[in-house]
Amino acid sequence: MEQVISTLGLIGGIILPLFNIPLIYRMIQRKSSDDLSLIWVIGVWVCIVLMTPAGFTSKEVVWRIYSYFNITLFTCVMIVTLKYRHFNGK
Repeated sequence: MEQVISTLGLIGGIILPLFNIPLIYRMIQRKSSDDLSLIWVIGVWVCIVLMTPAGFTSKEVVWRIYSYFNITLFTCVMIVTLKYRHFNGK
């Protein structure tokens, strides 16, 4: 049973960050990230950056794999969000 739980966690840890891909794609396609809160994106990214060292050094495979995928894909979200942000001088 423990192996099943670990396998399901690993699958979830890989799949969850992949949901960032449609978000990235939509921003690139529309050339806009104005519908996302900049505070939210940067806040989530900072929290992920702070959690990542614990994930990288963990003995838990699920946590390590999730950390690699999550930091990579959410960093892409942040970069694309900043690239396609339309600052209007306000």
